[in-house]
Amino acid sequence: VSDTDIKELEDVFGLNGQVEHKLNFLKKNVSKDIKLVLIAHSIGCYITLEMMKRASELQVLRSVLLFPTIERMAQSPQGKLMTPLLCKLRYALYMPVYLLSFLPEGVKASLVRFALRGMKTCDESSITTSINLFSVDCIANIMYMASQEMMKVVERDSTTIKQNLKKLIFYYGTGDRWCPQHYYDEIKMDFPDGDIRLCEKGLRHAFVLDASKEMAAMITDWLQDDLTKL
Repeated sequence: VSDTDIKELEDVFGLNGQVEHKLNFLKKNVSKDIKLVLIAHSIGCYITLEMMKRASELQVLRSVLLFPTIERMAQSPQGKLMTPLLCKLRYALYMPVYLLSFLPEGVKASLVRFALRGMKTCDESSITTSINLFSVDCIANIMYMASQEMMKVVERDSTTIKQNLKKLIFYYGTGDRWCPQHYYDEIKMDFPDGDIRLCEKGLRHAFVLDASKEMAAMITDWLQDDLTKL
């Protein structure tokens, strides 16, 4: 909240608040003539499209949208599972998280490693970051925003996509339960000239847990032509 004028933005942890928070950051910290490369993941892709819609004056060179949850979130396989929990039962989780927050840091780290034990490799930074989830405030903010996502991310904003199609790169997963492959098939059919890609590497939606370097290398390769023209 310290980065935002709270008088103008009361619901900073809501979905709309997060869009305005990012626009506020750019307004305060980035010169208007600076060209931008926006890289977003999951709900960040929805936020990015909203930013481009609300602030068309931004000098966006390219937006890379990874595993984009930009439509029908509650209707996705994972959404059907999570919507009742996020919208009706989320308060029931606060007390267990509160109790877990008193555990020693070493025990928390062990619990995270146990939860991620099925991965062949796991970035150690993921362990450190995940420990922050043992906080009621953190979990409350996450679940509050996620509940809004289930209710508000419904129809794909095809108008904004059409207006910015040449600036966008979409990257969909083959086994993504938040944006299943038929979402890719449909957007590919609606925008045949768009740069809309389907992952051939089997990366998970939460690729940051075990494939962040691989994804970074791919994005760097995709952006080479754009960056060399600057």
